Amino acid sequence: MSSIIDVVAREILDSRGNPTVEADVLLESGVMGRAAVPSGASTGEKEALELRDGDKSRYLGKGVLKAVENINTEICEAIIGLDAADQAFIDKTLIELDGTETKSRLGANAMLAVSMAVARAAAEDAGLPLYRYLGGAGPMALPLPMMNVINGGAHANNTLDIQEFMIMPVGAQTFREALRCGAEIFHSLKKLCNSKGYATTVGDEGGFAPNLASHEDAIKLILEAIDAAGYVAGQDVMLALDCASSEFYKDGKYHLTAEGLQLSSEQFADYLETLVNNYPIISIEDGMS
Repeated sequence: MSSIIDVVAREILDSRGNPTVEADVLLESGVMGRAAVPSGASTGEKEALELRDGDKSRYLGKGVLKAVENINTEICEAIIGLDAADQAFIDKTLIELDGTETKSRLGANAMLAVSMAVARAAAEDAGLPLYRYLGGAGPMALPLPMMNVINGGAHANNTLDIQEFMIMPVGAQTFREALRCGAEIFHSLKKLCNSKGYATTVGDEGGFAPNLASHEDAIKLILEAIDAAGYVAGQDVMLALDCASSEFYKDGKYHLTAEGLQLSSEQFADYLETLVNNYPIISIEDGMS
C-alpha cells in the first residue's frame, strides 16, 4: 500500500489555447503522478460537466480556477490517506463527494484530473507503464485507429455541419500498417484538395477543412483519396462519422446549412441511413441529439 499524501492542481492551457486542469498526486513512497484533462470543442447535453469560471475578464469565461480550488481543498482532503492502488474506491469517493448526476458541483474536469493522476502515480509506484498497470499481464493489442481527415462543425470554420469524417484501416494487420495507411491517405487527400481548388487549411483536430456543397461530397473526396493512395474502400479502409449533432440541432430540427436542409429526427435518421447504405460507413458517433 502507498498512501496519497498530497494533491496539487493548477490551471494550464490545452492544445486549443483554452484553460484546463492539471493535477499532481504525491504518494508516501515519493513518487508522483501528473495528469491534464482533455476538452472537446463540442459536448453533448448529457455529458459530464466541465466546471468553467464564467468570468469574462479571464480567458473569455473559460477559466478553471474554481475546479482547481475544488481539487486543492475538498478533493484533496477527501483522498489523502487513501491507497492509490485502489482506483475503484478512489473514483467512487470522488463521485459520492460530488453528489450530482453530471459531476457539476466539483466539475468533471477536476474529478478526472485527479483520477488519472492517481492511476499514473500508482503505476509509477508499482514500477509499471500505465497501460500494463491498467491492462494486467495478458497480451496487449493496440486498438484500430480512427483518423479524422476532414473536419467540420465546431472543429472548423467551413460549410460542413458534421464534425468528423474519419478513416478506419480495417485491413491492416498491425498498428504500424494502419498508421502508414492513414498517413498515405491523408497526403493523397491534400493533393486532391489542391488539385480541385479546395483549401488545405486544417481544423481543430488536424483534418482538412474544405468548403464543400454537401456531406456526401466530403465522403466522395475521401473515397477518391483512398483509391489514389492504392487502397480499396470497403475492404482495406472503412469510414466513420462523428456528427456531434447537438451542435446543429435547433428548435426541433437538424439544420444542414450547406445543403439548405432542416430535418426532423426521423428525416435526419433517414439521411444518415442513406449515407450508410451508399458508402462504406461502419460507425456513427452522436448521430442524434
